[in-house]
Amino acid sequence: MPRALGSLSASGEPEHSQDARRLRPEERSGGPAGQVTQPAGRAWTRSCSQERMAATGAEAKEPQRHNGCLVRLSNPHLATMKEDLLYHFSLGTGTHDFPAMFGDVKFVCVGGSPSRMSAFIKYVAAELGLGRPDEDHPNICTGTDRYAMYKAGPVLSVSHGMGVPSIAIMLHELIKLLYHARCSDVTIIRIGTSGGIGLEPGSVVITRQAVDACFRPEFEQIILGKRVVRSTDLDERLVQELMQCSSELAEFTTVVGNTMCTLDFYEGQGRLDGALCSYTEKDKQAYLHAAHAAGIRNIEMESSVFAAMCSACGLRAAVVCVTLLDRLLGDQISSPHEVLSEYQQRPQRLVSYFIKKSLGKA
Repeated sequence: MPRALGSLSASGEPEHSQDARRLRPEERSGGPAGQVTQPAGRAWTRSCSQERMAATGAEAKEPQRHNGCLVRLSNPHLATMKEDLLYHFSLGTGTHDFPAMFGDVKFVCVGGSPSRMSAFIKYVAAELGLGRPDEDHPNICTGTDRYAMYKAGPVLSVSHGMGVPSIAIMLHELIKLLYHARCSDVTIIRIGTSGGIGLEPGSVVITRQAVDACFRPEFEQIILGKRVVRSTDLDERLVQELMQCSSELAEFTTVVGNTMCTLDFYEGQGRLDGALCSYTEKDKQAYLHAAHAAGIRNIEMESSVFAAMCSACGLRAAVVCVTLLDRLLGDQISSPHEVLSEYQQRPQRLVSYFIKKSLGKA
């Protein structure tokens, strides 16, 4: 199958097209009130542009950190706490020895469902020679049903649920866990599923930049009644390393492109099959084609806050998602279960190979 526009070549070098590239600074803030200017999709950006207020308070302060630790926290209040309870993990610094439990973690992989992340830890453990393929790994978060967490050697596997709010809560506590454990040189990767734009189902997308539903490379949140905007940049070198790993595996089509993060599965992604719909097929197609022209190759619901929080805390991060369908051709996922199951294993195989290679075991 021909490579999609804006993909990398088999050698891992970017093709010089304008649709799937990282936006330059002058393209991010060229208009009034923080409006993003892009060569494609400009009308959608204009329709969503609005006034923003810069982050204030703790974010403006120098991040606190342990000596030699690359995980940063941007919250001065934590230093005054005698104990930090990670409520949704059912873990706490007063009841658990974080450095002993997690101090050796170098790779964190997060994904939507507990079953997927349990399957991943079994697979990566076997690949690293840390256990049998059928060996069970205990859920560390046994005191809660919010999230599940599994560990095998230097790899931590954590579920994050569905959507921005769920993954944001998990990330707050995960990043604090890594900080309290004094972890260093941590790489964190989201592995998941998505809807593709102009790609064959089963294609894997490595995210160059996470963008919002107006194609802006930012994550916007209301904090104390004010709009706070954070960058959604991801580690470009990590993108290249993952693409090189995919080329070496040569098992499935992999491209690099921008990923659109929405707040909804139905209307937010332009589907026509939800309980509510106020637009036409023509409207939907115009929007998705504008997204493709802006370099967007897939749509999901977690990448923007994931990129923003990891970047703010000094974590090397990437997003690797498989596409379950081409949204230009339809809205419903109709592939057989066994086909979808194999698709969902593709990001896991790629990331597992990357970890093996990073540890010198590939």
